Amino acid sequence: MNAALHLLPDLVWLVPALPLLAAAAVGLRVLCGRARGDGAEPLTARLCALAALAGLLLLLAIDFVAVHYGAPGHRVLGTWFASGNWRGSVSFLLDPLSLAVATVAALIGWLTLRFSANYLHREAGFHRFFIVLSLFLAGIQLVFLAGNGLLAFVGWEMCGVASFLLIGYARQRPVATGNALFAFVTNRGGDAGFLLGLGFAASWLGSFEWPVVAGASALPLVTARLLVFGFVVAALAKSAQLPFTPWIARALEGPTPSSAIFYGAVMIHAGVYLLLRLSPLLAQVPDVMIGLVVAGAATALYAWLCGLVQSDVKSALIFATVFQVALMFVAIGLGWTTLATIHLCLHAAWRAWQFLLAPSWLALAQGRPKPAPFWLRRWQWLYAAAIERFWLDRLGFTLLVKPTVSFAQDIRGLEEHFIDRALGEPGRGHPLSGERPLIVGDGLAGRALASLAERLQRLETHLSLRGRGGVAERLLLRASGYLRVVENLLEQPRYLMMAVMATFVVIL
Repeated sequence: MNAALHLLPDLVWLVPALPLLAAAAVGLRVLCGRARGDGAEPLTARLCALAALAGLLLLLAIDFVAVHYGAPGHRVLGTWFASGNWRGSVSFLLDPLSLAVATVAALIGWLTLRFSANYLHREAGFHRFFIVLSLFLAGIQLVFLAGNGLLAFVGWEMCGVASFLLIGYARQRPVATGNALFAFVTNRGGDAGFLLGLGFAASWLGSFEWPVVAGASALPLVTARLLVFGFVVAALAKSAQLPFTPWIARALEGPTPSSAIFYGAVMIHAGVYLLLRLSPLLAQVPDVMIGLVVAGAATALYAWLCGLVQSDVKSALIFATVFQVALMFVAIGLGWTTLATIHLCLHAAWRAWQFLLAPSWLALAQGRPKPAPFWLRRWQWLYAAAIERFWLDRLGFTLLVKPTVSFAQDIRGLEEHFIDRALGEPGRGHPLSGERPLIVGDGLAGRALASLAERLQRLETHLSLRGRGGVAERLLLRASGYLRVVENLLEQPRYLMMAVMATFVVIL
């Protein structure tokens, strides 16, 4: 292997870094007022698409190296932080699993950006969309390529934030912001599981690196079960498996390109990828693998029944996606990891094409959509349950979103009735005196400052603003008289000679 090919794997950090740089460049243009009008859209689209294309080409070059010379494996590029025996490193794991999934994600990301340039033309949030989508591409590549759990969790959270922002893309609509909140709150349960797994790994293994975590074969069964449990919860939530499934249908509120890359093709497979990454550890815990089979089978049944009664294209596609992902969970639970990996890559590519084609589906389809099967309509209770999605949506809203909204309202009430009254709020001050309307204050701190300003105003008025004969004027006239006497004395020759002699004495 020549020197250039040998250095290629160490440049893998550019794959997530390039979309971040593109997002920063577009954001700087927006802040500087350069992203206005139709003429500013092509440059934004080109910057983000070129960054995604550069990452794809770099991954293809690394794939070439892996095919001809073997996978580069675990690459540690530096230290993020270190404390005692704990060390967080900037590392990447370039094995067949990560390279295959990351390359498919990079290809879908680049195609989606190219598609979005025309699809979102003249949208009010055009530049915002490309910034957030580039943030997502950087995050998902960190999830797929990171060599340790900490770096993967950073990418995991970047994807969550980008998902929240794009579901609520039409932020002027309460339905969009409500669905974004629902998805965000639901996925925080999975994030808690991810952190739990990382905490157990740090405590019991002393490392966050994926090869160490996945290859921990000396752990007792109970310890390994607890370690795996957190990551399994994270995977179930991110991949919308039961009991976390309801959020995925609400996430379709965002634009079609974001639905394609987030929930149809890439992000929904992040949970599957996490379990594939930890498959050697999962193999040591047979009861957890049985649980994956049960959860996957139940989710597949749920998605199949709900998909039969959908009346719009995107909802039908998303339940079909959940069904396929559930089959991947079943395959992982049965130990068929190679099949699950191939299924993941093929399904991601196929579903991305279907979602991007969804806006043209009515023009392409012949006739009206087929109704629900006759056997399902005969079972009225099952038909009603499928239409209501087995009431899991309402249950999730009651158990997760409603308490969150109530807590936010309590915090808002505390702020309005106590914090604002104590500290004040800009623009709501009142004059302390009708004689001085310019001195206003609100809250304890604001009124204290206004009172101090009023006292200083009185002092200034007393000293210098009373016209001729004021105290300040009399003091200044007296001081000027003394200075004039001193000046006249210094102008006398004898005093001038004395000053010169005193100066020489000091110098000598």
